Amino acid sequence: MFGLLDTLRMAAGIAAGLLLYHLYAVAIGYPTAGREARAGYVVLAEKVAAEAEAAEMARQREAAARAGEEHRKRLDAATAAEQAARDTLENEIRSYELELSQKNRACAVTAADRQWLLRR
Repeated sequence: MFGLLDTLRMAAGIAAGLLLYHLYAVAIGYPTAGREARAGYVVLAEKVAAEAEAAEMARQREAAARAGEEHRKRLDAATAAEQAARDTLENEIRSYELELSQKNRACAVTAADRQWLLRR
């Protein structure tokens, strides 16, 4: 059927085709190598994204802790200021009552009046 020349031409055509495919594959990179490289890149990108997300969560957690600590300090300061104001008011009431008693005058401040003054 086929002669020797036909077989040689077919072998040369196949060799030329393989050579062209090899040159093409080398020029653009082997498709399997590209797929493997992209698969590795996806894994790396996911890892980097997860690390960034974890760092952001840690930053937010730290910021919340700082905000809570600052709030606690302000609350303590407000409580201390309120207690100081209450003590000052108590001292003023006592000094006024003492001043009135030294002048032999009575102070008509009842417990209800005292509570009203303390709520101011």
